[in-house]
Amino acid sequence: MRLVQSLPLCVALLTAAACSKTDYMNPAPAPISQSFDFRLQDIFAGKTPPVTPMDLQAPPGDDRLFIAERAGRIRVVQNGTLLPTPFLDLNASSSRVYTDGEAGLLSFAFDPQFATNKFVYVHFIENIPNTTGDILVERYQVSAGDPNQLDVSTVAPVIRIPHRDANNHYGGRVIFGPDGMLYLSTGDGGGGNNQFMHAQDVASHLGKLLRVDVSSLPYTIPADNPNWPSVGQNENWAIGLRNPFRPAFDALTSRLYIADVGQDQREEVDVVSASAAGLNYGWSIMEGTICLAIGGPCNTPGLTAPVYDYDHTQGNAIIGGFVYRGAAIPELQGIYLFSDLRSGFLRGLTLQGGVAAVVQAPNANAGAGVTLSFGQDGAGEVYILTATNKVLKIVAP
Repeated sequence: MRLVQSLPLCVALLTAAACSKTDYMNPAPAPISQSFDFRLQDIFAGKTPPVTPMDLQAPPGDDRLFIAERAGRIRVVQNGTLLPTPFLDLNASSSRVYTDGEAGLLSFAFDPQFATNKFVYVHFIENIPNTTGDILVERYQVSAGDPNQLDVSTVAPVIRIPHRDANNHYGGRVIFGPDGMLYLSTGDGGGGNNQFMHAQDVASHLGKLLRVDVSSLPYTIPADNPNWPSVGQNENWAIGLRNPFRPAFDALTSRLYIADVGQDQREEVDVVSASAAGLNYGWSIMEGTICLAIGGPCNTPGLTAPVYDYDHTQGNAIIGGFVYRGAAIPELQGIYLFSDLRSGFLRGLTLQGGVAAVVQAPNANAGAGVTLSFGQDGAGEVYILTATNKVLKIVAP
């Protein structure tokens, strides 16, 4: 995806033609039903909205909304009102957040023990001379005197991943898994055609899904992480990703969902067991179910193919959401929701006997070229966030 100033996302991630292409799996495409009838409700209609919202989260059971703005702030919505004082402003004392290309404040996550430790993990792209473009995750703690502010004096570094060659393909999301470990998805370093060759390189943290234990800092590598070759980085839980935007866990089924943005042909959804370690999702040997063989022969054994992909007649940059586990729309239970930057559709995916079934909501479209991300509140309700500063709640018709 490409996040340029006015946020029509995704030019760079679609550039550059691939090598010769042949069908890899040649699966029958999942049928798309039009009976998925939901709508989108702008929760800030007539009110001051957040600016370029990139993530929306809340601790379980909390009726506040916490919304990350791309430029570097996390805002609090309480009783339907956007509070003037940010939960966190990363640029309060200096311009810490890099916002060129696809960069910015990308995501944040509440610690599984947030009710007692008040820890929040913040994921952004750094704007500091000599390290501009690096992917950072930092931990903050809620202020003892104000539950609507983070105490900046508590900041603690979690991980830094150098990303200085291009300003696209950062991934990603920081998220906790059902196992209590912290996961971070990263893009392949940018450019096109995996030109920096990170995705299949186990010595790189780019083009990966990382998994670390942050129960104390500095983090530790869990003992059951994959043991890559001696040059490998054992923080890497999985390899072979292009621009995973974004991953999500479903704790009820113990599944991991990854929406990985394609290059110039396919957009994909990967669904695996949350405990499946050491997987290779194929980029840049594969783009979705198409074999590219960039950087080597088209050897597909051992690669994890997507459960669903679609071509660029339908969209050109997948935006991953969540498995719905809210209570307001019972018929949405267990359905994985996702969208696309160009098309703005709302689609839902379920697995039936290991085969993906996909439905599309005919009356719920965020608009062409504006879908940035999904969010999930403390009750499990799901939202679409847009470049036009809208926060759209998925509601029953």
